[in-house]
Amino acid sequence: MTYEEVLAALADDTRRRIFEDLRSGPKNVTTLSDGRGVSRPAVSQHLKVLQEAQLVHVKQVGTSRYYSVDQQGLLSLQSYLESFWEDVLSAYEQATRETEGVGNDGADCKDGAG
Repeated sequence: MTYEEVLAALADDTRRRIFEDLRSGPKNVTTLSDGRGVSRPAVSQHLKVLQEAQLVHVKQVGTSRYYSVDQQGLLSLQSYLESFWEDVLSAYEQATRETEGVGNDGADCKDGAG
């Protein structure tokens, strides 16, 4: 799964909130739809998109299906976001080196005054 597909799956506000609700543990469609103002069929459709994006697991327990976060599905997004972090750290390192060079012309101070 690519990070683009993960971002597309999480772009919808309702779908993202459903996904966030699953962080606290497995839930069925009824639990996810309660108090949300979204019908069970709509929640099921959102869960289908999340499942296709490999962001959720489904486990059948009796007549209920329980959905939970698939940590592996987040790896492509994590790698994508970490690439930005690496850019930030590189820019910081470069700025630090440039700052260290300012005012330091290599001349020794002989009189002890800075």
